[in-house]
Amino acid sequence: MRRKHILFLLTIFMLLLVTACSNDKENTKTTDDTIEEPQSKTEKEKEEEKEEPERIEKEITISAIGDMLIHSQVYKDAKEAKGYDFTPMLDAVKPFLNNSTISIANQETMIGGESIGLSSYPRFNSPVEVGDALKNVGVDVVSIANNHTLDHGEDAIKQAIEHWETIDMMYTGAYKNKADSNDVRVYETNEGISVAFLAYTYGTNGIPVPDGKDYLVNLIDKENMASAIEEAESKADVTILCLHFGNEYERLPSEGQKDLVQFAADHGVEVVLGHHPHVLQPVDWVEGKAGNKMLVAYSLGNFLSGQDEFYRRIGGIMQFTIHKSIVGEEETVEVTSPKFVPTFVTYHNWADFKVIPMYQLTNEQLPNAQKHYEEMKAHMSQWMPELEFVEK
Repeated sequence: MRRKHILFLLTIFMLLLVTACSNDKENTKTTDDTIEEPQSKTEKEKEEEKEEPERIEKEITISAIGDMLIHSQVYKDAKEAKGYDFTPMLDAVKPFLNNSTISIANQETMIGGESIGLSSYPRFNSPVEVGDALKNVGVDVVSIANNHTLDHGEDAIKQAIEHWETIDMMYTGAYKNKADSNDVRVYETNEGISVAFLAYTYGTNGIPVPDGKDYLVNLIDKENMASAIEEAESKADVTILCLHFGNEYERLPSEGQKDLVQFAADHGVEVVLGHHPHVLQPVDWVEGKAGNKMLVAYSLGNFLSGQDEFYRRIGGIMQFTIHKSIVGEEETVEVTSPKFVPTFVTYHNWADFKVIPMYQLTNEQLPNAQKHYEEMKAHMSQWMPELEFVEK
């Protein structure tokens, strides 16, 4: 009996042992089955894990002024014992020109110098010291394509250019020879943004361009301009086009001006600076056929001149920013933050000429100064309500 009992217990023990081993095996199998094999990452996941390319932001500021139209009363006022000094006339506006990365002026009169005789309207020739004054107040580039470019012929142009080169001033629109005219003016900034400057005029007051010397002045011609714009766009981040066009003393642009501005936008120009009407015309954005947005100042008016009619004494400083973003190999450049500083030429008894920001004028300098200032702000911003007016 006892033996049977022992055999019974041994049988139970063996059954329990077999069951335990079987469970262990099952458990082991279950555990192994639940371990997932590592899967390869999708292309999307790999892309997401890649390091984002570095974003680089660059920025420059540009200031532009209108007509430097030097009548005899202006250069007589600048006369000194030895030469001429126009700098005091521009002292009040120097801070607005000197603090920009690039400043550009429309030098309407050739600075041929005294050796060929100074003269005023209708055929101008100005002292070379006008260039020195512009350099002193921070101007870096001058547009010299206008209806007075040929007033004293090739000699005045070459002597003016000689002085611009002497003072290291970039000039555009009129040239000393063919090779000079073929050299597209590109201003390379320390900030790594390049700006091309082109300039053209509607005509030269009936004075013919000498045969074979088209380089002496750039005349408005859409075919030639399209080619030059294309080259400028290939060499610089931004193209600024100076156009001497429109009708004198009209405060709104003509249809001809609008047509040419649209042409510029359609060909990829970023900014148009207008001159010739001698009065201010509004600022606007114009959309090109590719959807690009172009800034235009139809006319920047007279900056410094001897003209005495009220609106011809008002000019201004156009300011804007060029912003460049670089992400990897992609670059984006845009014109932003347009600003304006209306200016006024003061004088007394045809002497003591000065260019003054309008917001600084007193009623002694201009009766109802604040009223006139508000009027000019409304005039310039009528198509661009966001236009900011600088007062500092």
